[in-house]
Amino acid sequence: MSTNLPAPLELGPMPVGLRMTTVDERIVRAPLARIFALASDVERWPALLPHYRYVRFLERRRDGGGVVDMSAVRPFGVVVWPTWWRSSMRVHGGGGTESPTIRFTHVGGVTRGMEVEWSFREVVNGTHVRILHVWDGPAIPIVGSAAARLVIGPVFVHGIASRTLLGLATAAERVAS
Repeated sequence: MSTNLPAPLELGPMPVGLRMTTVDERIVRAPLARIFALASDVERWPALLPHYRYVRFLERRRDGGGVVDMSAVRPFGVVVWPTWWRSSMRVHGGGGTESPTIRFTHVGGVTRGMEVEWSFREVVNGTHVRILHVWDGPAIPIVGSAAARLVIGPVFVHGIASRTLLGLATAAERVAS
């Protein structure tokens, strides 16, 4: 990345104890560097993932992160539900004993306040990729937390994240074979 760009965003560690947690993970039968490169190149996602409508950087940072608008659809049979969110994004390439991670904090859209971490770890047959989403839900008294735990997390977040991980894994594995 260009050294003329601003320093990476400081998103801090993933919070714990939030009301909603979703985890999507799989073994990707490709080298860590390959799947990490695909996952961190979010602007390329719409070309690789049919459920992504667009990804647009509003601000770029030296690490490949920045502030990004993302939009995907969640299919329900023949009906698709469009979604949109804005995230602060940080890309950490790892090094030493640290594994690479990609961190997002949703700063706009219905999921404002959601924290996301993609983590990557080499395993015998490839790379274990894990996507963790945590959130307290939308700021709607009484129903916000329930909506996050019962609908938004399992139906929308998991529905989109699982397709994203599968699509990127398929692209990484296709190159590997």
